Amino acid sequence: MTLTRPVVVGAGVDRVDGPLKVAGAAPYSSDIALPGMVHVALVRSTIAAGRITRLDTGAAEQLPGVLAVLSHHNAPRLAAGPTNNLGPTPPPPLQDDRIRHHGQYLAAVVAEKPYQAAAAARAVTVEYERAEPVLRIEDPGGELRNDPFGMDATRGDAAGALAAAEVVHEATYVTAENTNNPLGLFATVAQWSGGRLTVHDATQWTSNTCQTLAQMFEVPESAVRVYAKYVGGAFGSGLRVWPHVVLAVLAARTVGRPVKLVLSRPEMFTGIGHRPNTVQQLRIGAARDGGFVAIEHEALQTVAMDDENLEPVAASSASAYACPNVTTRDRQRRLNIPCPGSMRAPGEAQANFALESAIDELSYLLDMDPLDLRLRNYAQVQPQFGLPWSSKALRECYQVGAERFGWSRRDRRIGAMRDGRWRVGYGMAGVSYLWWQVHCEARATIGSDGTGYVRSAATDIGTGTYTVMRQLSAELLGLELDQVRFDLGDSNLPWSPQAGGSGLTGALGNAVHAACRELVRTFLRTVVNDSASPLRGCTIDDVAVSGGRIHHRADGKLGESFVAILARHGLDELTADGVSDPPDPQEVGMAPAGAFAAKFVEVHVDPDLGLLRVPRIVSVVDGGRILNEKLARSQIIGATVSGVGQALLEETVTDPRTGRIANANLGDYLVAVNADIGEVDVTFVGEPDQLTPLGTKGVGEVGLPGTAAAVANAVYHATGKRIRSLPITIDELLD
Repeated sequence: MTLTRPVVVGAGVDRVDGPLKVAGAAPYSSDIALPGMVHVALVRSTIAAGRITRLDTGAAEQLPGVLAVLSHHNAPRLAAGPTNNLGPTPPPPLQDDRIRHHGQYLAAVVAEKPYQAAAAARAVTVEYERAEPVLRIEDPGGELRNDPFGMDATRGDAAGALAAAEVVHEATYVTAENTNNPLGLFATVAQWSGGRLTVHDATQWTSNTCQTLAQMFEVPESAVRVYAKYVGGAFGSGLRVWPHVVLAVLAARTVGRPVKLVLSRPEMFTGIGHRPNTVQQLRIGAARDGGFVAIEHEALQTVAMDDENLEPVAASSASAYACPNVTTRDRQRRLNIPCPGSMRAPGEAQANFALESAIDELSYLLDMDPLDLRLRNYAQVQPQFGLPWSSKALRECYQVGAERFGWSRRDRRIGAMRDGRWRVGYGMAGVSYLWWQVHCEARATIGSDGTGYVRSAATDIGTGTYTVMRQLSAELLGLELDQVRFDLGDSNLPWSPQAGGSGLTGALGNAVHAACRELVRTFLRTVVNDSASPLRGCTIDDVAVSGGRIHHRADGKLGESFVAILARHGLDELTADGVSDPPDPQEVGMAPAGAFAAKFVEVHVDPDLGLLRVPRIVSVVDGGRILNEKLARSQIIGATVSGVGQALLEETVTDPRTGRIANANLGDYLVAVNADIGEVDVTFVGEPDQLTPLGTKGVGEVGLPGTAAAVANAVYHATGKRIRSLPITIDELLD
């Protein structure tokens, strides 16, 4: 099957859900209102470690409107959730009297009105037996876990090569804890009816939420249905089934009515994960000509006492550059903190800052241009597997980025570039954001009126999945955009992976491609022996689709419409399913590439006031085949803004004595706003990827890594101050 008018995909189509959103008509989980619905408020721990010695709910239970108060005293024992590619499910809440972190849920109050639930939650009395919390990443009192992901890598003899290297750079880099802070507060609405559970949630993965709740509450998956039609952002925090979701379901079962639980902003800081802080040691050895001879990268990150967070940091350095001797090592320290979780570009956001800063430092030791040093060590093949990349245009990213930015105008002398009182610096970084394709399913249908319906359990977290998949479906079925409906965000639909890890567009797009092709085959099978059809006896390779018709490739007049085929055969619709699965790299002889990018940044620093401005950022991205350039560009811009936040503003501050987060609000936790962001120039380069029928690669996260390193490298170029910890603060810039 060929496409005669491939004009829908690739076009900068506006979001199809845009009108609903600007009109306030898109129903987020917090908007759901069901008849008889009641509300849940949470009681949280005010200490970070210890046990509950007394929890008195008597006063709360006597308040108006209160229906139930759940705690470890009366909550049922729940089964553990499943383990998947994100690791184990967070432990179920209210199962014992142990305190593991400040802000832990100790009780859930169910009441008729939200204000009644909140008042009753304040009336619950809790007394503790306190223990000394372990709160610092360097605290030896916290259990140290070596190689927690099984991904530590050794290639060659890094230690020996470093000992013999002509030039060696060694340094420690620190990244702060960050909190995801999506705009929409997470909310869960749960309802039990006749042993069946319906949940509306801000999840990024309906299929997993369905499986997890079924396992925890010991009911069949077929009895659970999870909706996430619209999600107000998540940035990774909606990937796991967090305790508040379980509490909403438990509360609904307890009172026999639908319940709603909406997290407050402070509860968002302690209840849905965060980017863990890291301490990373980098050693890079090189020959005088700049060729890398060895890289050692060791990363220590934080994790909760009784939970897991699958977030390798150092591991990515094994494949970023051509280097014969590499050792990577990841470790975790258990602390009395809320469990970390995925935050846009998990692991790579921290690792890239360390590696790309270290390479910049090495360039000065070698007296080489930082861009030339990266090109000198370009990985033409995948270093770990020795296989060619399925696609890679990082060299083109460097070249186009340097030209668009004006890198050749950079004065290599430290502090030599000025703009009045401002010291000007140029910095850059490379980005290799590897991703792995995953299993996905989709279903395509054409009805008797010629409308196409394509469905999957996938979630659109604001990235544009509704739009891109509708574009793709329209092209594959030869329909106009307004003739196609794309349905998602429902666990009853065909299984989908998470909307995260930059993998959904590729996996879902491939499944949609398979479903649409199979649907065309189904139509052809319907007319294979139909003497009235000009398509009689045709195979999928003989035909093309356009204008709502299937026709011969050689002669567009020989064909007929989907509507005509259905009508002649007395059918209301035809449906087909499609599946995508990742290929084995060894079988296809290629390594999955992921996306690549180059970041170029200009900074202005006022050394008298410690002010730092970022007036200009150039991002050049190899994202494979771009399905919607407008939306892809928005993804890169948004990720770049997040990268500026990581570099200059964002830090979740935990009191080292109490474990309380001191800035759990948007007044004190700083995120980048319009005034912080200058010009962001985004360009896409490269060719379609060879491992997928669509040639796509995910671009949701590749725009974030590289930003912080490029900013820090530019600061050094402007001031001579090498900043190795994030965020960069005023005191570090003052003369």
